Amino acid sequence: MLEGIVRESIGKKATKAYRRDGYLIANIYGKGMDNLNVAFKENEFIKAVRSKESLIFEVNIDGNSIPVMIQEYQKHPVINKILHVDLRVAKAGMVGRYLVPVKTTGTPKGLKEKGVLIISKKRLLVKCDAADLPNEFMLDVSDLGLKDSILVRDIEVPANVTMMDADTVSVVGLIKAK
Repeated sequence: MLEGIVRESIGKKATKAYRRDGYLIANIYGKGMDNLNVAFKENEFIKAVRSKESLIFEVNIDGNSIPVMIQEYQKHPVINKILHVDLRVAKAGMVGRYLVPVKTTGTPKGLKEKGVLIISKKRLLVKCDAADLPNEFMLDVSDLGLKDSILVRDIEVPANVTMMDADTVSVVGLIKAK
């Protein structure tokens, strides 16, 4: 389980000191609770995120175990280092809106006709209980030809999960290269 500490000060000077000591700055927030300003050892956080098996993972803050998911993160524009992470509480029985990643499998037929695969939406917004949250939407793009696309309405959605994006939004498409 990922261990974190509560930050006493959230000012610029304290933030720089935490980063200099190898910590990653994070905020934990959720419905019905106060926001927590925390810090994790950067290397431990990256290892925990890479080894997790679902979108939701546990963090331990001052002896309290909190189920969270990554809502958003900010990276340094030049060195591509993670600067800040927003974690959202995802308890079972709590209905909320979550962003679920989109992944593709297969090689589109249209690539042989000088097509380019475009992934328009890397994450889709869903509304569901945290217990019903899918880990990802896996899309098979092997049947896509030129000017074909997969829309939100074409995606198979698990029970008790509602798509919040419009049905006519293109998720993945194949266009002709110029």
